[in-house]
Amino acid sequence: MPVARWIRRLALAGVLLCFVVVVLGAYVRLNAAGLGCPDWPGCYGHITPLGAEHNAAAQAAFPSRPLEAGKAWKEMIHRYAAGTLVLIIVLIAALAIVHRKRNLLSAPYAVALLGTVVVQAVLGMLTVTWQLKPLIVTLHLIFGMTTLALLWWLWLSLPGQSWGGMAMAGSGGRGGVAATTAATMRFAHQLALLGFVALAVQIALGGWTSSNYAAVACPDFPTCQNSWWPHTDYRNAFVLWRGLGINYEGGVLDNPARVAIHLTHRLGAIVATLALGLVSVFVVFQKSLPAALPAAYAVLGALALQLTIGISMVLHTFPLRLTTAHTAGAALLLMATLTLVRRVSAR
Repeated sequence: MPVARWIRRLALAGVLLCFVVVVLGAYVRLNAAGLGCPDWPGCYGHITPLGAEHNAAAQAAFPSRPLEAGKAWKEMIHRYAAGTLVLIIVLIAALAIVHRKRNLLSAPYAVALLGTVVVQAVLGMLTVTWQLKPLIVTLHLIFGMTTLALLWWLWLSLPGQSWGGMAMAGSGGRGGVAATTAATMRFAHQLALLGFVALAVQIALGGWTSSNYAAVACPDFPTCQNSWWPHTDYRNAFVLWRGLGINYEGGVLDNPARVAIHLTHRLGAIVATLALGLVSVFVVFQKSLPAALPAAYAVLGALALQLTIGISMVLHTFPLRLTTAHTAGAALLLMATLTLVRRVSAR
């Protein structure tokens, strides 16, 4: 099989598996299973929770964390999927380096992708060993989404498919029309980058909200605790480092600090919605950017889906299926936004 086809298949497999890993990570965290295996990379010193179940000595090594088989299996399945993803990315990097003279894939890009997933693995270890420290959990989400973004951008950029092709329409030989179209595309690209930055900040805020168990701080919508601006504590809400040796499971912040985090996340949602909505609507009404139209509609659809999930999550008292779907929606919106950025890029 040609090397280019192998790279395309590995990239697509990486995208799909990374999406699953990100959603599984959210599911594990929301199930309070993040410490289901208090050691790393094994589970009570074993490859599977099944081995730990039959080894009393292994369980005795963690007297403050008795084995809960259901939570342990959730955590280990997530680790197995993440480990498989690392192997896929190692293969992509190896193929890029070995065949770098054929220019099938940028070797530095592949190495950066590998470095990103290695950092992600280290953060996964620290998430457990540092007992769900919010800064580490948030960084773990950010690097997970970054890995997904890099894999998706790789897939969009590979030769042999047109998903990431340029959006400029033909000029018909008229220089003035071509110049106008190029200017339109540059402006659309700037708007798309602005929307991407707003979304990236919002994803980070979502991770901080989740890792500090601040989602339930505002159980109503559109108000928060029946007020448009309830009592908040911003002084303590965004303290990144509180030292080691603290078990953060369930959160350690007082309610006013959690309210401040939740409100900031809602405000971020408004900013991201306006930024992504603006660039999408702009592209929809530009006849000179026909190739970008499907991506613009994809962003609008993913944005509507994510807002619906977020609001429904609050109104239905944060059921597990919706809170997990909220992370999946963020990943889909990220991929749609990157596709739009690529479609309005000049190269």
